[in-house]
Amino acid sequence: MWRLRRAAVAWILACCPGWPRTPGLSEVCQSLVKHSSGIKGSLPLQKLHLVSRSIYHSHHPTLKLQRPQLRTSFQQFSSLTNLPLRKLKFSPIKYGYQPRRNFWPARLATRLLKLRYLILGSAVGGGYTAKKTFDQWKDMIPDLSEYKWIVPDIVWEIDEYIDFEKIRKALPSSEDLVKLAPDFDKIVESLSLLKDFFTSGSPEETAFRATDRGSESDKHFRKVSDKEKIDQLQEELLHTQLKYQRILERLEKENKELRKLVLQKDDKGIHHRKLKKSLIDMYSEVLDVLSDYDASYNTQDHLPRVVVVGDQSAGKTSVLEMIAQARIFPRGSGEMMTRSPVKVTLSEGPHHVALFKDSSREFDLTKEEDLAALRHEIELRMRKNVKEGCTVSPETISLNVKGPGLQRMVLVDLPGVINTVTSGMAPDTKETIFSISKAYMQNPNAIILCIQDGSVDAERSIVTDLVSQMDPHGRRTIFVLTKVDLAEKNVASPSRIQQIIEGKLFPMKALGYFAVVTGKGNSSESIEAIREYEEEFFQNSKLLKTSMLKAHQVTTRNLSLAVSDCFWKMVRESVEQQADSFKATRFNLETEWKNNYPRLRELDRNELFEKAKNEILDEVISLSQVTPKHWEEILQQSLWERVSTHVIENIYLPAAQTMNSGTFNTTVDIKLKQWTDKQLPNKAVEVAWETLQEEFSRFMTEPKGKEHDDIFDKLKEAVKEESIKRHKWNDFAEDSLRVIQHNALEDRSISDKQQWDAAIYFMEEALQARLKDTENAIENMVGPDWKKRWLYWKNRTQEQCVHNETKNELEKMLKCNEEHPAYLASDEITTVRKNLESRGVEVDPSLIKDTWHQVYRRHFLKTALNHCNLCRRGFYYYQRHFVDSELECNDVVLFWRIQRMLAITANTLRQQLTNTEVRRLEKNVKEVLEDFAEDGEKKIKLLTGKRVQLAEDLKKVREIQEKLDAFIEALHQEK
Repeated sequence: MWRLRRAAVAWILACCPGWPRTPGLSEVCQSLVKHSSGIKGSLPLQKLHLVSRSIYHSHHPTLKLQRPQLRTSFQQFSSLTNLPLRKLKFSPIKYGYQPRRNFWPARLATRLLKLRYLILGSAVGGGYTAKKTFDQWKDMIPDLSEYKWIVPDIVWEIDEYIDFEKIRKALPSSEDLVKLAPDFDKIVESLSLLKDFFTSGSPEETAFRATDRGSESDKHFRKVSDKEKIDQLQEELLHTQLKYQRILERLEKENKELRKLVLQKDDKGIHHRKLKKSLIDMYSEVLDVLSDYDASYNTQDHLPRVVVVGDQSAGKTSVLEMIAQARIFPRGSGEMMTRSPVKVTLSEGPHHVALFKDSSREFDLTKEEDLAALRHEIELRMRKNVKEGCTVSPETISLNVKGPGLQRMVLVDLPGVINTVTSGMAPDTKETIFSISKAYMQNPNAIILCIQDGSVDAERSIVTDLVSQMDPHGRRTIFVLTKVDLAEKNVASPSRIQQIIEGKLFPMKALGYFAVVTGKGNSSESIEAIREYEEEFFQNSKLLKTSMLKAHQVTTRNLSLAVSDCFWKMVRESVEQQADSFKATRFNLETEWKNNYPRLRELDRNELFEKAKNEILDEVISLSQVTPKHWEEILQQSLWERVSTHVIENIYLPAAQTMNSGTFNTTVDIKLKQWTDKQLPNKAVEVAWETLQEEFSRFMTEPKGKEHDDIFDKLKEAVKEESIKRHKWNDFAEDSLRVIQHNALEDRSISDKQQWDAAIYFMEEALQARLKDTENAIENMVGPDWKKRWLYWKNRTQEQCVHNETKNELEKMLKCNEEHPAYLASDEITTVRKNLESRGVEVDPSLIKDTWHQVYRRHFLKTALNHCNLCRRGFYYYQRHFVDSELECNDVVLFWRIQRMLAITANTLRQQLTNTEVRRLEKNVKEVLEDFAEDGEKKIKLLTGKRVQLAEDLKKVREIQEKLDAFIEALHQEK
């Protein structure tokens, strides 16, 4: 009978594997088995089955499946806490105790059942952990959905470029993955020991558990303390994390190589398609356009970017270089190197290269010579941006960095905040740096990357106060502690570093806190060496082992991932709002344009410049349409105006005062030869160049009627001045002109009467013009005559009265001797002075000479004009060389020679103008226009006005809106 009851108990346990095996159930079953050996009566199996179930249900009150209670005597024994099975009386049965015979089978069955479920639980837990690990690895693999269009074209030939067998062998096997998984048996055993230690129960249960576990486990538990177990678990967890991280890095590296192969294959022209712009490149273009936009409607730039701020030499540049994975910035020992903001756009690409926004040159960041050239170029651009007398500049340098595995984001490296202005700096350097930093940080969507030097005292930091002012709640601030290796070495209390990381030493708050190591302080260290040193340091650091720092708070790799995630989260939250604000601005600008300029096209500054350029070139071409007659008349007249004074004063007057014709001709020939050799060709070229300038200016400034647009006037004037400044006459023109002029002046043969009359007319005009000038000079000297004094109520001054008395005295002398020479003798001067003194007029001899010059000049010119009238009929005597004639007209021949020289010179200069100089001027104008087209500041200065500015704003806002819409569309597609 007892065997039948044992079989019933075993059958109950075997048929219900889903029931949890509680210690109470095991004890009841064992007790039933033990006590059943002494039962002499019979107990039905159905009742025994119900007893075991009632015991089970009483110990697990949360079980939903409940049996109806039986109205028997078994109900009083439904609790495990009161389980005196020895008092049960099913029937008058006698009990017997046989421990040596019946106790060990029940104990063995209990152990076997427990072992089975431990194995089953370990298998289920291990499978779940393996599946979760696989899913994590799958999620960490970068998304290649952007390159789905590549697959159809290269899927059949990708095995030629990628060795899948090699990759499969490189991946970890299932045995390696099992080794990497934690030892669940040890963990279960440790947890069971802790559970048994802290679980309380009745003395009988405690004794039973002690017997059940065995003395060996109790000894092991007493030897290992709680603290040692926790340290051991933390160390195992840390090693497991490091192993996983190394595997992930290896997989990411292999993934980079695969993507690089795919992109390189596309670069070789297999598909001949234009690659789609990446999201970060589109976003960077929007920021570049916004940086040049100066709106009058107070539309502020609130688009996100990562602003890197920190004290000078805190390690800002080093952190950026670790994120960009290249040593791209200039560096110096303790001196300020970042002198202007540098916007760095990080994006993923097949090659690790960098290029500036306004340049097409690519710097290969894997080559040291290109890195040196890039650092030198950045330093040159910074010094160029800094104005004279300043130390820093707010002008931004835009740099794009592409490479495999780079996190996509836009960072702005700002000059380091300083506390004291040192020698060599501008006095306002500190205030300028603060204003630049505030201008970038006051953007409500800007992510502030606050860099703090961990090797110096936290109390010396300046930037933390500045950041806390701009972001008091820390909703967009990420705190980074650099040089943690030095901090751990130098700081006496490691908990102080923990307080810095947790933000307890600073008034500012932050989204996240990170600790990084940026090298050993050697500027020649490579990025790979710095990364290895950083990983090695944190692997052995007490800060991580003692849980002062968490694993996700260390290394620049984790920092870059966190910053990138925060950046894109901020972009997704704010970009649509910014797009709406620019839509409103565009509507306002378009409405204003329609109201003010309804009949004009919206031409921005570049389009207006192109229009003005075409007009200017058309006007230059118009110079070639000027008739030769017009050119020669202008040149001849201008040249005579330039040389007439020299001809009259230095050639004609000295020669005319000679006594005979031979001396006159000799004097004229000598002076003409000297004049031709030294001055005349140069004067002629000057006149021609000035004439070309005047005609060019006339075409440029001449109004075009209703089509004239005064918005181009300043530009045309600047182009004219610059073109004239650059233009130089042909150097060989003077030499050829000298020969032509010398030959023209040597000719004395007047061929016909018409030329003779033309020479006389030319001479009369020249002499009359000189006579008029002389009379004006005398009038200014002696004052108004009696008619003007009476009609205009004018009086003479005392000096004018003296000049008038002297003039009258000298005119009396000339009437007495009309052939008086040009100069007064000393005795004649004395006579005139005494005559004036006798009338009470005190005169200085120099005043007498000056008055005589003008009086004699007028007398000479009047005599020469009278001689011209006599020579009108002298052509007949000229043909006979004035033989048998008292009339001599050598002065007419002189003026004919001058007139002919002027005509020949004008003709020569006209040929040089039309054949050579106009074309050269047109070339100069084109060069000036090209230079102006490349100079944005020139265009802004020369094309001004409300109309221009409104068109510029409208164009910029439209461009920004279009780029933002394209970016938002691409952003939604990526989601």
